[in-house]
Amino acid sequence: MKPDIAPALKSVLAGIGKPEPQPFVPDSFQLEALAAIRQNDCLVIAPTGSGKTWIAREAILSAMEKGGRAWYASPLKALSNSKWVEFGLHFDFENVGIITGDTKENTEAPIIVGTTEILRNQLYDAMHRGEDLACDLVILDEAHFLGDADRGVVWEEIMIYLPARVSLLLLSATIGNGDEIAAWLSSIRSKPCSVVREEKRPVPLYPLFLHPAGCLHPFLEGKKSTPAVCEFLHKSGRGSRKPPDYAGIIRVLERFNLLPAIFFLKSRAECDAALACRAGLPPLREDDAFAGDLSDMIDRFPGLSSHRQLKALQSAGLAAHHGGQLPAWKLLVEEMMNRGRLRVIFATTTVAAGVNFPARTIVLFNSDQFNGRDFAPLTATEFRQMTGRAGRRGRDKIGFMLAVSGRFMDLAHIRKMLRAEPEDIASRLKNDFGMALNLLLSQTPAGVKKIFEKSFAAWQQDRTVRHGLSAAERLWRDFCLHLDFLKLEGFVDADGRLTDDGRWAAHLRLDYPLLVAQCLRADAFPVEDEKLLAAVMAVFAYDRDDEITLGMSRPPRSLAAALRRMLAAVRPMARRLEKAGFATEELISSAGQAMYEWARGRAWDDVIRLTGVAEGDMASLVLRTADNLRQIVSLRDTHPEAAACAQRAREAILREPVLFL
Repeated sequence: MKPDIAPALKSVLAGIGKPEPQPFVPDSFQLEALAAIRQNDCLVIAPTGSGKTWIAREAILSAMEKGGRAWYASPLKALSNSKWVEFGLHFDFENVGIITGDTKENTEAPIIVGTTEILRNQLYDAMHRGEDLACDLVILDEAHFLGDADRGVVWEEIMIYLPARVSLLLLSATIGNGDEIAAWLSSIRSKPCSVVREEKRPVPLYPLFLHPAGCLHPFLEGKKSTPAVCEFLHKSGRGSRKPPDYAGIIRVLERFNLLPAIFFLKSRAECDAALACRAGLPPLREDDAFAGDLSDMIDRFPGLSSHRQLKALQSAGLAAHHGGQLPAWKLLVEEMMNRGRLRVIFATTTVAAGVNFPARTIVLFNSDQFNGRDFAPLTATEFRQMTGRAGRRGRDKIGFMLAVSGRFMDLAHIRKMLRAEPEDIASRLKNDFGMALNLLLSQTPAGVKKIFEKSFAAWQQDRTVRHGLSAAERLWRDFCLHLDFLKLEGFVDADGRLTDDGRWAAHLRLDYPLLVAQCLRADAFPVEDEKLLAAVMAVFAYDRDDEITLGMSRPPRSLAAALRRMLAAVRPMARRLEKAGFATEELISSAGQAMYEWARGRAWDDVIRLTGVAEGDMASLVLRTADNLRQIVSLRDTHPEAAACAQRAREAILREPVLFL
């Protein structure tokens, strides 16, 4: 691939460079948002990197100056960890605490950073005790997660349960129906919610198209595709089925000063395989700053000194970043990218919604994305998340999006996305047994019905013309089905109040609260052996559909017996759940065997080799298992023996390289 550019790009590329340092002056939208949150609630919709965190920091400072407390919630543990460090440096670490599933530090601090699930659980507990949340300001970052199919329910619950006394600041880059969300919040919280919008990107985005011959072209002329794009579409459609020439593309970008770049690829396997392109690239020049930064990171995480992808990073400045990797490796890659030391990161789209590490250029090879079920065309929200990484504030005058033709690239769809507004967010509120149990801690069934009437689902439906059941009625009927099952199983009495079993089961904030509760009721957990308990709880924590193929013979006799005992306790209830119309998931025992090997002290590399599980997936299983065990620990008053064993099990599995902070 011979690097070349269309003449029209020469003046654009001449504008690449680092902007002159400017003294910080808040933008008008930042001042408007700050004035709003000091009085009432506020929803801020502004591009990635435009300064939403500045608004959050100043709002926290205002609350602290009045002796108040603030809670900063994000959807991701990694983002919460990042903000904990950032706020600690800004406000002093003694003023900042963190609460996530696996980290709990300085929890009495005036500023708490954590995940939305933890905040929701604190609201459950406050309502149960009849107390007010010990907080004066709540900040929900990445507020568009309200529309997430799996996790949006948590966001909506927080907005419904949060006392009106507490100011609510919502931050997002991508919400289409902000006015509707604000109107709903104003209606249920009886106080104004201002919407503050900023359309201007802090670093302008310039879209490019790479012709297969290696020539760079502008993607657009005004609102239309350039002749080069139109001609390619007319002649070639979607392009070659051959794998992309990553080395050739990197040489083009390097020739025209368009690095560093993030290449968004379809799968983890593609990201890892792409590192082989280093054979077609000249090695990095000797650089003391690069070597020093990498040495600092390896000193921090010594276990990464033998990482199989370290050579590609050292020799060519290339790295892969995806969910199949260890948290520590991903952090190393993010740090090296943030410090400007890497050429290219090959990433799955999960990085677009994760920790902030932008590049000068983002490269798209596909116009679709896996949504958890199948591949679907990129939405405007997903596209904005990805292009939001193009252009580093303070380091770039221009950010670039490069579209590369290929089998899964529809250039016409990319053109459409460049002009598209983010989609409207719809309510994702739904019932599950954990929600039902926790609401019944503080509410009567009639009170739960009133909560559904306040939901965003009900608000949205009230404003449209539809036939059949209202959203509130649908939610209520579904809740009643859950309630009837809880009564049959002895967790709720005939009057709709929690029984003793129901009260402790409500504190099992995990995926299968009734099945875990049944094991506790039936004394089916191996509470005499923390290794076995970790293994059994891993079966409930495993969230993938595929069996783990273990490179070993049958499990040890004690483990096989523990798994049989647990399954014998839960299978009758699982059958009753199915008969009552509730979906049940298959419990995969091999996840327990994988966890047992780790819990009994085997080396990490041995466990990975033995199980064939990707490092990131195994780390995720360990952390989810530890979080499930933490729920058992919380039952020390009613199940002291199980709680004590669960604590020992957590200590057995939470060790390097999984836990590294």
